[in-house]
Order: sequence, then C-alpha cells, then structure tokens
Amino acid sequence: MARAWLSRLTRWTAVAAVVAAFTGAGAAVAAETGGEIFDAVVRLHATVPADARTAEALGTEREGSGVIIDDSGLVLTIGYLILEADHVELAGADGRTIPADIVAYDYDTGFGLVRALQPLTAKPLRFGRSGDLGANDQVLVLSYGGAATAQGVIVAERRTFAGYWEYLLEDAIFTAPPHREYGGAALIGADGALLGIGSLIVGDVYGRPQGLPGNMFVPIDALKPILADLLTQGRSAATPKPWLGVFTTEDRGRLFVTRVSGGGPAAAAGLKAEDIILRVGEVPVTTMDAFYRAVWALGTAGVEVPLTVLQGADVRDITIQSGDRYTYLRLRRTY
Repeated sequence: MARAWLSRLTRWTAVAAVVAAFTGAGAAVAAETGGEIFDAVVRLHATVPADARTAEALGTEREGSGVIIDDSGLVLTIGYLILEADHVELAGADGRTIPADIVAYDYDTGFGLVRALQPLTAKPLRFGRSGDLGANDQVLVLSYGGAATAQGVIVAERRTFAGYWEYLLEDAIFTAPPHREYGGAALIGADGALLGIGSLIVGDVYGRPQGLPGNMFVPIDALKPILADLLTQGRSAATPKPWLGVFTTEDRGRLFVTRVSGGGPAAAAGLKAEDIILRVGEVPVTTMDAFYRAVWALGTAGVEVPLTVLQGADVRDITIQSGDRYTYLRLRRTY
C-alpha cells in the first residue's frame, strides 16, 4: 500500500510541475489572441420537462459551457446538457442572456449543437487536430467565466472510454488534474485551437483504481466527419446501432446490470437490475466495451439480441428486440 501511495504521489508531483509550467503558456495564448479564447466560451443553461426520459438521471435544470465555433452563432457543447430540453439560453462575456435553438444531438460522440437567436460578438474558436495530442502534452481547459476559469492540465492518456449508458468513445482524451466545471468546457492547445469538449470527471485518468482523478474530453476530430450531417439532419447519417436500454457496471470480472430504462427493450424482455450478463449469443462478455461491440456486431437498430444472463441462481437465455434510442427519447425538437 505504501508503494502504491508513493506512486500516486509521484504522478501528482509530475502533474503539478507540468501544470505550473503551463500556466505561463496559457497566459501567453491569451495574450496572443487578445483574450478572445475566453470570450468564445459561453454559459449554457437548459430546461428539460419533468416527463423527459432523462429528467430523473440528469435533472430538469442543466448548466455548463459551450464554445462558439462559427460566425452565425453556432455553439458546440456536450450533448447531455441539451438532451430532451425544451428551452436553451446562452450568456456571453457581456452578461447578456440570449435564447438559442437546438440544432443537433449525436449520441455516438456525445456532442450537441445549439444556435444563438441573437448575435454573439465573440470570435469563434478554430478547430485544432486532436489526433496529434499525446500523453504529457500540455493543454488548457476553459469553462464559462473568463480567465478565472482557465486551468493548465496535461494529457494523461488517449484510450477508448466505455460509459455505462451504452456509450463507447474511441480515442478519448483524459486530462489531469480535474477541472470542476467540465461539462461543455473547451480543451485548448498552445496555439489557441479547440481540441475537445469536456464530458466527465473520472476517478482515475489512467483507468486504474485509486489513482489520479481528472476529466474525459470528447476529441474535436470526432466532430469533423459528422458536422455537415448534424447541421442538415440534426444527427449523424450513420445507421443507428441497436439499443437495449440497459445500464451496466464491471465488478469482480463480471458485467452487472445496474438498472434498465423504463419502457425500453431490455425491460420489455425481462432483464433486471442485479442480473449478470454472461454472453451475447456465443460471445462471452465481462466488460462494457466487449458487451457493446458484441451487440453492435449483430446489425442495426431493431435486430434481435440474444443474451445469456445469470438471474439469481438461474442461468437464462433472453432475446431482446433492440430499438433506436433516438425514437425512445422524448425529443422536443426535430434533430
């Protein structure tokens, strides 16, 4: 245990040294852009109806940040802030409250787009190349609130992230130390370019227990191939993956069901909280990553998904008629 503590202390010391060094770099970026990078990050507030599918888990009042990405008032944020919302408003550096329309939501990446209904005076951030980011690179995190929110961090790792809500993000960006206001925050490179959008706070950026807490960012490169579709269709044109409506966790080498979505496919098929998922068809699964890949390999939304599960002391075979999560959600806008 002492050795593990010393290892964590050593990593923290290294992170602190790099962050301290990058504080000056962040100031230099701000000086070179005349502080424009701070003005490009706006406050986003969304109101969600009480009957929304996501209201219980995510709340009916959601607030975070968004990043201005073009001259027409288009703002990029993390999608869960606007999911099923019926009212969105933005606030810029001048404090004005501006209504916004929801433009798009993409479940696969987690991105959301809104457009201000009144002019935004700040200069948009340009896209960088998140694929060039590697471990120990120095970057800056900005949330709404100007220079006071700027925090120097380092990239800890690039790896696949599996979320318990049937979400899998390839090549996610993990940074440390954690930024408190991470939702929709901007990840900025030393040249002032946008590299990612803040999604989560995580217990360990290296994927190990009792390690360094930090944040997970969705890389901006994931937006580039789908941006045109989001603007014209409100969602990616990719064929929807089969969705089960199941929430899982990995524990002791097993994949446990923590809950199922009310009225979703898994609930209809009899899957329950505390069930243990053993196989998808003939494929054994013990991790969320393996589970999602096995399900998605069967076909598109609507395909039958055969599961073998442990319910109490009984091993059961359950077939779930998968659905399309966009259809399930009570979307108040046409995405």
